[in-house]
Amino acid sequence: MNLLRLLAALLGLAPALLLAASLRCESHLISTGDSTHEVLAKCGEPVSRDLLGYRERRDDWGFHHELVVEEWVYGPRNGMYYFLRFEGNRLVGIDSRRVQ
Repeated sequence: MNLLRLLAALLGLAPALLLAASLRCESHLISTGDSTHEVLAKCGEPVSRDLLGYRERRDDWGFHHELVVEEWVYGPRNGMYYFLRFEGNRLVGIDSRRVQ
């Protein structure tokens, strides 16, 4: 019985988890995996773009690559700021915070 409750709770959280990985810009939707070009085309220029540094990644063949890590900020939209994190020109995370 506890397993069924746990499963029901996890299924109830699924829509919230999906929303955390996407952001609506006007009539467009951006999601993790989108390129910087796609985000710019859909959302326009952010209010700030910060270079956070570099991240080393190993590909499937064992080669090392250095990826640029950036954070873009959009907002405020109804008191919310949206922080988009890019690694190697791909959107890897979307976070939002309310500013008072």
